[in-house]
Amino acid sequence: MASKTSNFFIRPQAALALVIAAAISSSPAAAAQLKPETIAAFDRYVQASESKMAAEDYGGGQFLYLDGLPSDRRAAALERLQRGEVVIEKLETSANGKAITAPGGMIHDWIGTVFISGATLQQTLALEEDYDRHQEIFQPEVVRSKILRRNGGDFTVYFRLRKKKIITTILDTDHEVQYQVIDATHAESRSRTTRIQEVENAGQANESLKPVGDDNGFLWRMNTYWRFEEKDGGTYVECRSISLTRDIPTGLGWMIAPIVTSIPRESLTFTLGTTRAALLKRAARSIPPASPPASED
Repeated sequence: MASKTSNFFIRPQAALALVIAAAISSSPAAAAQLKPETIAAFDRYVQASESKMAAEDYGGGQFLYLDGLPSDRRAAALERLQRGEVVIEKLETSANGKAITAPGGMIHDWIGTVFISGATLQQTLALEEDYDRHQEIFQPEVVRSKILRRNGGDFTVYFRLRKKKIITTILDTDHEVQYQVIDATHAESRSRTTRIQEVENAGQANESLKPVGDDNGFLWRMNTYWRFEEKDGGTYVECRSISLTRDIPTGLGWMIAPIVTSIPRESLTFTLGTTRAALLKRAARSIPPASPPASED
């Protein structure tokens, strides 16, 4: 009887990945093209969302999204945060009571929060702005990271991202990021992608970049909105991610849907969870060792 580790046996997940990869590479319907009307719809969604955020501004002393939740939901969320969980929720912005849809694409809108006990606002911002080391902190999703330009709290950053869901997609991306420190315990930042290109044959001699917007369409645009608040003996980190991907072509839902619909949520969950883990390590290193008890004569 053959061993389970025999090379003649392929795990079901690996077999499925091979089938999907072959289907994507060979099927014309699996390819996607970013169209001007898709970009325009995403821009309308972002503008409507930013206008709503500016108008609400989590007013009445409500700096974080969870502060505006009904009391029972807020209490449940705070309990989960104290346990170290990532609290995440799907959002949707409408215009005049109507959904904003993107022809040929899908808009994904998620907001998530973590709490890092013992971390200060200064420590949190130092980690967030340490982009050259994000390739170490956020691996394996961040393969490479580099600050291209910096002017005070404004950054231009390069990331090579690895998105894996059944198959693996490598993306080269540029981001414009702006930070604003509000006071000693509050800060926020905004980031938007200015370039996303899918990488073919990543890491090989024949590596190349696909044209912008002419690829598999697993990520075309991404804006993120961060808020940081130091209180309750730690720092709350909140991130809202609004992204644009391809739509799901008829007949290929079984192949494309798991990749397109789950990656935005899973990526945000990973980013916030990893941020928390990294900050807990930094906070622990900053705590001075306890003094030994005084000896009794």
